[in-house]
Amino acid sequence: MTLPDDRQFPAALAAAMAVPFDYADGDGIDFEPYEAFLSAADTTDWFRAWTGNDELDGDAFRVFGQDGTGGYAAFWLVRPGLPTAEQPVVFLGSEGETAVVARDLGDFLWLLADGCGPYEAAAPYGAEWTSRPDDALTAVAERFAPDARRSAGAVIELAAEQFPDFEDTVMDLCR
Repeated sequence: MTLPDDRQFPAALAAAMAVPFDYADGDGIDFEPYEAFLSAADTTDWFRAWTGNDELDGDAFRVFGQDGTGGYAAFWLVRPGLPTAEQPVVFLGSEGETAVVARDLGDFLWLLADGCGPYEAAAPYGAEWTSRPDDALTAVAERFAPDARRSAGAVIELAAEQFPDFEDTVMDLCR
């Protein structure tokens, strides 16, 4: 499969990443957005270190931010021929956490709008998470994905249903 090497943020992602994320002393979103996708070389270095597998490259990921511990949020380029914005958003944590947190960029915008970041969506205690809508992120989601409105819980559930084997897929790559 030939993957696109477009390292420029889609407009909707750029708009969302320009909004300040409020950590709120641990009650908000633990997310540090990047200004651009990680380079191909940096993504490969990270993915090899994360999996312990030096035979891999990071071509299937476009990393666009991290949580406070260094876990990465990325698009997983698993849908051949589709643009980055139509690929699922995943989280690969610093402690081995893995999850598909949104089916595509539109869903991811609504996840953020509901006050939930990639780390929170992947956390095992996510069921205890409380909705904390963010007006600025809601405005971005309404602008770029008005027909995708749903709660963070629904976004997470739909992503897990559509990509139930993500963790196994990634773990099979680990050494």
